Amino acid sequence: MAWWLIAFAHGDLAPSEGTAEPCVTSIHSFSSAFLFSIEVQVTIGFGGRMVTEECPLAILILIVQNIVGLMINAIMLGCIFMKTAQAHRRAETLIFSKHAVIALRHGRLCFMLRVGDLRKSMIISATIHMQVVRKTTSPEGEVVPLHQVDIPMENGVGGNSIFLVAPLIIYHVIDANSPLYDLAPSDLHHHQDLEIIVILEGVVETTGITTQARTSYLADEILWGQRFVPIVAEEDGRYSVDYSKFGNTVKVPTPLCTARQLDEDHSLLEALTLASARGPLRKRSVPMAKAKPKFSISPDSLS
Repeated sequence: MAWWLIAFAHGDLAPSEGTAEPCVTSIHSFSSAFLFSIEVQVTIGFGGRMVTEECPLAILILIVQNIVGLMINAIMLGCIFMKTAQAHRRAETLIFSKHAVIALRHGRLCFMLRVGDLRKSMIISATIHMQVVRKTTSPEGEVVPLHQVDIPMENGVGGNSIFLVAPLIIYHVIDANSPLYDLAPSDLHHHQDLEIIVILEGVVETTGITTQARTSYLADEILWGQRFVPIVAEEDGRYSVDYSKFGNTVKVPTPLCTARQLDEDHSLLEALTLASARGPLRKRSVPMAKAKPKFSISPDSLS
């Protein structure tokens, strides 16, 4: 429209003998002005039409349209890149268990949660961090409403790195250095000012973009004396994962005391072990000539 108006105002649409040089050559109608605008917008340049020195306004319109065209291209490329990347979509496939549990592991009270990945593509350099957020009061009487304390997790690899090839149970040993050292079963109610934040971060294998998934557990979302049920089973020499039992838990014998009380009085653990030993034992038959399964997860067996 702008090029047609320039040509119309300059009299280029109906040229007569002895008229001046046109602003844009070979523009005789709205269709020819539209075709020239497309050539300028996408820098095609067929060569049949061009801007002359006759009209400074035409030169200005040419520069403005070039700048606008570059901006449109940049915005479209950015929108396409953001639409295809979408790190938050990848984070939606990283799932956490609905509840966290506290139970005995290796003779120590541990805070445990389960994390898994629903996609076949892996998360590279995955790390997980946990923080306890609670209201505290300093010795000087200062009230800190959101006091954040990092809590370490036990990992054989070292640090906070994890290899998320299958659902993992992340656990934190509640020892003397833990902010949960004085946490008792009676404290796990909705009035308790306690929240544990879990952050999983890693690099998406297909795009190389960093993604982050977060969740948190309030006091009433932490189950005392329960343990996650196994969801990885062996089938035809491979391991399959049953995600329908991802958040299922089962009750296990656990002392109803704090970790501090358990460290100070080991008789509580001994009495619990003795009571568990009196229970009925289940025997499991193991075939003698069974091949050792491969350490791999079949993508077709994931449910």
